[in-house]
Amino acid sequence: MGGEARPVAHDRLEAITATRYILSDYLSAAMERATFAALEDDSFAGRIAGCDGLVVLGDTIEECRDELRSTLDDWVLLGLKLGHPLPVFAGT
Repeated sequence: MGGEARPVAHDRLEAITATRYILSDYLSAAMERATFAALEDDSFAGRIAGCDGLVVLGDTIEECRDELRSTLDDWVLLGLKLGHPLPVFAGT
């Protein structure tokens, strides 16, 4: 009923797992292209070439990198939902 988990067929589970690896590989390849710049106020800006409109800011480079990865996840999922073509990165 409402809260019960249903078993997933083995072939369906393999397809889900393969999709996760493909998406993970794609996101990793995109992050390898990330560039970061120090700003005048000592914060950082991050972007990924080919991912139009994807720019993030962070107080530290680590925060900027984490925010870029999180925003990239959302950017890709929204692009897929809207049927937008995604950039191709080497090795993906």
